[in-house]
Amino acid sequence: MESKNIFMNLPTIETERLLLRKITLEDAQDMFQYGSDAEVSRHVTWDAHQTLEDTKEFIQIVLTKYENGDLAPWGIVLKETNQLIGTIDFVSWQTNHKTAEIGYVISKIYWGQGITTEASKAILNYGFTKMDLVRIQARCFVENVGSEGVMKKLRMKYEGTVRKAMFAKGKHRDLKVYAVLKEDFKVKNNL
Repeated sequence: MESKNIFMNLPTIETERLLLRKITLEDAQDMFQYGSDAEVSRHVTWDAHQTLEDTKEFIQIVLTKYENGDLAPWGIVLKETNQLIGTIDFVSWQTNHKTAEIGYVISKIYWGQGITTEASKAILNYGFTKMDLVRIQARCFVENVGSEGVMKKLRMKYEGTVRKAMFAKGKHRDLKVYAVLKEDFKVKNNL
């Protein structure tokens, strides 16, 4: 399966509390609310948004990715309020190896409520059932205990720490790597 088949027509995925859907320019204010938070951006590769225009420029890049069928994020929308509170995506996809990596970010207001885990579980399920993946991994800076906690809740296995694997925010970063295999995910989630 090619990314164009999925990401040009990114499907909406519904969970108990969330809608995972395409991002639109109408989401700019919601995204700026968490994207401008230095604490939220501390553990990701991008810098905090300084202006609403920064957020709109990012959204425009995402819209172009949808148009081109490139890997692009789902917006995480809280059904109760219809507010965009984060994003989740496949940050890489090796179709010939049937492997991918997920990444996510969520508003600090919603940390510790299981929302990222709920969204991630839905994306893992999508990857294994619709993208024919056999392995999905996630990585985080070693000090990002929140993200590591999500990976553990997803029952991903810790595979090791890759030293100085990424240059981000002015320095080389060590990354913890977690992964789950299709057969393990199915058994653990009764699929």
